[in-house]
Parts: sequence; structure tokens; C-alpha cells
Amino acid sequence: MADSTGLSAADIGRIFARLRESNEQPETELEFATPFQLLIAVILSAQATDKSVNQATRALFADAPTPDAMLALGESGLVPYINRIGLFRSKAKNVIASCRQLLDKHAGEVPATREALEALPGVGRKTANVVLNVAFGEATIAVDTHIFRVARRIGLASGKTPLAVERELLQCIPEEFRRSAHHWLILHGRYVCKARRPECARCGLADLCAHNAVVGQSLASSDV
Repeated sequence: MADSTGLSAADIGRIFARLRESNEQPETELEFATPFQLLIAVILSAQATDKSVNQATRALFADAPTPDAMLALGESGLVPYINRIGLFRSKAKNVIASCRQLLDKHAGEVPATREALEALPGVGRKTANVVLNVAFGEATIAVDTHIFRVARRIGLASGKTPLAVERELLQCIPEEFRRSAHHWLILHGRYVCKARRPECARCGLADLCAHNAVVGQSLASSDV
């Protein structure tokens, strides 16, 4: 039986089984050694590539690996590490404010609840979901531009906002796949189901994909 997306539960299971077969243990491409470093990397990654963030944080985390060390840099000291990342001034302000709050309210530890995470400057739902998933093992789905595009294109979701898509995905994805689902979808969107030119010819999900089905029907109609 098909759900509201048009895909059957069996097809959704097949989609994620194939994604798992191609990458059994997907991981974030952000580089970090502690939950604190993950938090900072995700804050910096807004509207920036993981590659650019990693280039900045390698030096930053070597020199300031903890909240107190990073707070000691201050905004002016942090900026030279991250000034090649978009929105670096506002991010520097949020990072320093978050470090202060971690020290004042959480003894320098990253909190493991959504409410506490989202109370940190620069941390929204997407960032909190990444930290909850990667650092604390929760089955959350952080809907970024890749996931929003891929989920709607494949036919897993039809929501018009990231929150709506997140809720649809959590509802339709079988429990055994939820822990790694957002990693699979991000990587699929980054390297195969690209924004401008999805590489359908080498996609392992093509026969199950709503987008590919529509394209195929259009091509068939044009040959008549």
C-alpha cells in the first residue's frame, strides 16, 4: 500500500536497503574529535561547504579544542580562522556566545537535549538534529538543502518546509534505517542526485524514483 508520497512502504524499505548496501556505516564529512567540535563545525557549516569548514577547523581545533580555549580567542581572535567561510562575522559572534553559555550553564559540556541545544546562539533545529544524531545516537533527520531536494524528488516526502519534510521522513522511513537516514540522503544528494543535473543513469534508486519515472514518461511521450 502506498503512503501519501506515492511510494509504497515496501519501496521505501528497498530505497534505504540499497543505500545501506552501498554505504553500510555512513558518517558526516565534517571533521571533529569531540561533541563540542562537532557543534562548532555544524554552526560554521550553515551556507558553507563541509570542505571549507574542515579547512578552517583543522587549525582552529588544533589551537582551541575546548569551549574555554575558544572563548579565550574572542571574536577578533576567532575571525582569522574562519574568515574564508560565508557569514564568518555573525558565526564568530554565535560561536563565542555559545562557548560562554556552555561554560556558564553546562559545565563546558554539549547538552544532549533539543531544548538546551536550540537555546545556544547559532543553533537551530537542523544543527540540533545533527548533534543529537551524530554525537548522541538519536534517530533524528537534519533536513538541509540536499535532503529537502532529494526527499521531494525521489517521492519520499512532499512537504513545502524543512520541518514538514522532516516529519514525513520520520513517519515513513522504517525504524531500522532512521539512525543513518539523513547521512545517506545527504551523500546521495551531494554526489548523485545533484541539484541541477541529477545523475540518474548511475543512480541505484532510479527504478524506484518518482522523478525518474516522470522523466521516463516524458521521454516516452515525446517519441510517439
